[in-house]
Amino acid sequence: MSKGNDSRKHQNTANMKVVEGSYAVAHAVMCCRPDVISAYPITPQTHIVENLSQMVADGELDSEFLTVDSEFSALSVLIGASACGARSYSSTTSQGLALMYEVLYNVSGMRLPIVMNVANRALGAPLNIWNDQQDSVGARDVGWLQIYVEDVQEAVDATLQAYKIAEDAKIRTPIMVCMDGFILTHVYEPVELLDKELAKEFLPKFMPADILDPAHPKTFGAFADPFTYTEFRYQQFEAQQKALEKIELVAREFEETFGRNYGGLIDSYHAEDAEIILLTMGSVIGTIKDAIDAMRSEGIRVGLIKVRSYRPFPVSALRKALKDASVIAVIEKDVSIGNEAGLVTDLKAAFYNSSIRIPIIGFTAGLGGRDITIKDIRKIVEKAEAARKGIKSEFEFLNLREEIL
Repeated sequence: MSKGNDSRKHQNTANMKVVEGSYAVAHAVMCCRPDVISAYPITPQTHIVENLSQMVADGELDSEFLTVDSEFSALSVLIGASACGARSYSSTTSQGLALMYEVLYNVSGMRLPIVMNVANRALGAPLNIWNDQQDSVGARDVGWLQIYVEDVQEAVDATLQAYKIAEDAKIRTPIMVCMDGFILTHVYEPVELLDKELAKEFLPKFMPADILDPAHPKTFGAFADPFTYTEFRYQQFEAQQKALEKIELVAREFEETFGRNYGGLIDSYHAEDAEIILLTMGSVIGTIKDAIDAMRSEGIRVGLIKVRSYRPFPVSALRKALKDASVIAVIEKDVSIGNEAGLVTDLKAAFYNSSIRIPIIGFTAGLGGRDITIKDIRKIVEKAEAARKGIKSEFEFLNLREEIL
């Protein structure tokens, strides 16, 4: 894990380009050499698949690109492709991910290692096209692995890593690489595009042991009665637990090849001596780091733990990283209506059976694209300091506009 300054290095500055985030991700997908791409365009994911479509049309990418009538169809097509042994890719967001919901379970239940970039966006109603993470956090229990990225460079690098994780014979589980819509998909910033040959060396050809083949008949997605159904779900559970180690391993292998490190399951920023720890995931991390730098210059011992892997949830890594904190404040762009929010609930569960007793408070912020500012981070730190001193505080919506209520 990084301690203070960003630990990332750039190995090949010749590949450094100022490009749109969506193009950078599409380029990363191209370097992963998918056999089949199936997607339905939806804001703010559209530019990713538009770029991939153009790459296929221009002959840069030897892949079958399928235009379908809905997101439900997009993922259903990939079930057939992946079951036949094809490396498969899709991308979606918000209502599109919701429309896939039934198929998400089918993909994970059939242990098909499909990779999908989710351009996080709020769900309606009311209709909103701005960023929050309700869409993918709401799908946390469908059996997919979930990696959340901080910036475009990490979105690029995590996409390549995702295939190597998902396609491992002991894992065989689909994976979402979640990136904040508009904030990352539409921003133009310097990105080191993946080197095609290095990517090919890092990610071997997809060679699954079990595929649909008339010469060797097998059944995929069979009917399961009560006698066998539990065991199927247990095997999925076990695969996610095995993925904890695999995610860390692939992160180290990626650093050896490309020179960039993101910490694996989690990462940290000035957390080693912090009394107050902020915990979150996604692009808000950049703002939090700026706020931490300012506050530490004033003598406020505050640090950050960044959750990269939300599924599988890194219980042991979080317990180790947070054991010396005096208080933990969780900031997240989702809400579990009726019971706090996803990340803070999972964190409390992680500490429930632990000997560690630390106040944990939660904040839902940035819903529907509302800005999270440095001033907001300072406010959260003030509330965390109060909780550390025994003032009761558990969960709240940050910056509610009382005049609207």
